Amino acid sequence: MKNIIDVNIANKLRLNKNIVFLDCRFQLSDPAYGYKEYQKNHIPFSRFVDLNKDLSSSVMEHGGRHPLPDLDEFGKLLGELGIDHDTIVICYDDGTNEYAARCWFLCHLVGHKFTFVLNGGYKNWLNNGFEVTNETVKIIPKKFELKIEENLISSMLDVRNRGQHERINLIDSREYSRYKGDFEPIDRIAGHIPGAKNSFWKNVLNENGEFKTKEELLKNFSQFNLDNETIVYCGSGVTGCVNFLGLIEAGYSNIKLYPGSFSDWISYEENEVKKIEL
Repeated sequence: MKNIIDVNIANKLRLNKNIVFLDCRFQLSDPAYGYKEYQKNHIPFSRFVDLNKDLSSSVMEHGGRHPLPDLDEFGKLLGELGIDHDTIVICYDDGTNEYAARCWFLCHLVGHKFTFVLNGGYKNWLNNGFEVTNETVKIIPKKFELKIEENLISSMLDVRNRGQHERINLIDSREYSRYKGDFEPIDRIAGHIPGAKNSFWKNVLNENGEFKTKEELLKNFSQFNLDNETIVYCGSGVTGCVNFLGLIEAGYSNIKLYPGSFSDWISYEENEVKKIEL
């Protein structure tokens, strides 16, 4: 796999001074959860990053529930965490992969090529009996130079203007009931963006929370043309990153994330929302 690292390999590499682990654990129901768990124990030498404080910016009228952070500030944060373009970064969360994938995506967005997601996350690390600690590491800051990859994101206007084109794969990563419009636990409007097809993000993972094989991922995304440009969205731009990763590992190219996702889409009153009626 190109962007996903096995826990056994990661464990062998963890003492390498050129490798930085980023602990991305988080719970929407308890925003303080991640840091509290990090303080209890974590992979040795890892640094903690928070979805709300570090991997998102403040919620405004538009931009969705987890807007992208200011990229200049995110680049400064990477430098403060001891990361430059020569550093290998391994992101992990509890094993759901969505927060690690969000961090992975942001690192790539600012031009960091050597960023990986720990397959199966911290849960997998613990299940293998690898070392953990409650000690924090002294960080030597580095200078991180921004090299923003604008081709990785798609704007609301881009989705509005091209989302229904036959040469575009527009993927809704939420569970089917939300896509269909039967059930919406978070956003004020139920349904999906016109032109989107559903592919639930959890379907790229196996029963152990690890990413499926390339062959399994290709089968999972078989409804989407390999040669098309692909735009991925979810509710707020977090879980869509897991599908983004899965698409890359399946062999898709020219993939973009709509960062604001459905929660941004419905913030524009003029945008149409579709439901599936039976």
